[in-house]
Amino acid sequence: MKPMNLLIIMSDQHTRRMTGAYGHSIVKTPNLDQLASSGVRFDNAYVNCPICVPSRATFMTGRYNHDTDHWDNGHPWTGNPDGWSHRLSSQGHQVTTIGKLHFRSETDDNGIDDSRIAMNVFNEVGDYWGSIRWQTAFQGYKGDADDAGPGESHYTRFDRAVTQESVKWLHEDAPADKPWCLKVSLGCPHPPLISPEEFYNLYDLDELDMPIAWQRKDWPDHPYWNTARPWRLADKSENALGRYSEDEIRNAVASYYGLVSFMDHNVGLVLDALESSGQASNTRVIYTSDHGEMLGGHGLWGKMCMYEDSVGSPLILSGPDLPSGEVRKDMASWVDIFPTVLDCVGAEAEAIDSTLPGTSLWPIAQGKSAGDRTVFSEYHATKSHAGNFMICNEQYKYIHYEPEASQDPIPPQLFDRSSDPQETNDLGQDPNFQPIRDQLHDELLKVCNPQEVNAAAFASQRRLVALHGGEDKILADGPPFKSATPTPAQFYEDGAVPGDE
Repeated sequence: MKPMNLLIIMSDQHTRRMTGAYGHSIVKTPNLDQLASSGVRFDNAYVNCPICVPSRATFMTGRYNHDTDHWDNGHPWTGNPDGWSHRLSSQGHQVTTIGKLHFRSETDDNGIDDSRIAMNVFNEVGDYWGSIRWQTAFQGYKGDADDAGPGESHYTRFDRAVTQESVKWLHEDAPADKPWCLKVSLGCPHPPLISPEEFYNLYDLDELDMPIAWQRKDWPDHPYWNTARPWRLADKSENALGRYSEDEIRNAVASYYGLVSFMDHNVGLVLDALESSGQASNTRVIYTSDHGEMLGGHGLWGKMCMYEDSVGSPLILSGPDLPSGEVRKDMASWVDIFPTVLDCVGAEAEAIDSTLPGTSLWPIAQGKSAGDRTVFSEYHATKSHAGNFMICNEQYKYIHYEPEASQDPIPPQLFDRSSDPQETNDLGQDPNFQPIRDQLHDELLKVCNPQEVNAAAFASQRRLVALHGGEDKILADGPPFKSATPTPAQFYEDGAVPGDE
């Protein structure tokens, strides 16, 4: 394919189905809808780990987290192993990032030539508190819905600045001598669930759709979730709705939808700048998000699980040589990003890249079948007392839970994605589906050995905890920050301290 510039726009925690282009009748996303109508929408795209820091490591390296030791938010990417940024910059392509990275530090050799308004992990160490995942007796962060409502936060101020700088870069700083790559990385709609008022007011609280299986009576009765859910919610009550009332849930949903629309507005400003700068005819665009948001679905808030609203990712590709308004059902995941970036700008892979599991998405976008693919995802991070391993194909999603050796076995989950898109009918223990479970477990074993990976994850996390003073000290000190990763200090109101909002 002809080498072209590449504009990557990444949001944070955007649930795929909560987009007009993906069929949501309430959420207002006119700019993403227009991007999809002028390009190709992928309906079966997934992240390879549904939490920020490991997911973004995969995005850069094209490798699964168990291959790179990026287990949780306390194990950020340092530039090792190489990312696609190293390939591009070493071959003379300008690589610029603006906004949220969630890497360790700007001082690391990460192959990025120009990093602006960078947001990395807290104090270059990240959330080692969350690495204590074997201890389910203590409660976690405050609930994401606790402070939901209209207003401004350090995240909305950060995104306005990222958008403004991106527009400036496209008009003033984009090089003309060789295809470039610009990654615009927004912080919203990640919590805090505080939406600018004009976008919050787009939604009538009485007319919102409610989360999937949001009432306690409909929550999944599964051994893993019966242990993990109270820990995640900091809620052990017997209230019919769990921690939040219906009014509080509606307010949180409106706040999240408002943040999605705010994010979409910023995406539109960046795309308008691409057009007005005269570069749209020689630039391909990728829109995606590092994972989704459960938003109370199945009794869960945040991401950190293999339900569709968490592990699924929006993925839209657009460009002058791509078809318009088409949809691809082919399976795709974030390990595909590395070869997709190289393919776009015309950069060459190195010999070590031959072991990467992904494939370029441009031929699929242009209509070439990807064949009978499965996608893999894993989760070893905050509030998971057992490793989560997902294998998904176009019809079925299989989730294997791997406890530590001393713990009781945990049954798997299985969902028929065609007949049960909301994943409310768990076939994980149905004897009629044993052959399907066996087949998908065999696919899992082709990717990794869950027992070995799980043991490696827990061992690495125990070493990290010891490095920071041990479990007792970390728990006594409390989380390094109360909710979302702090943005750079200038985005806080006067007197506020990053990490203490």
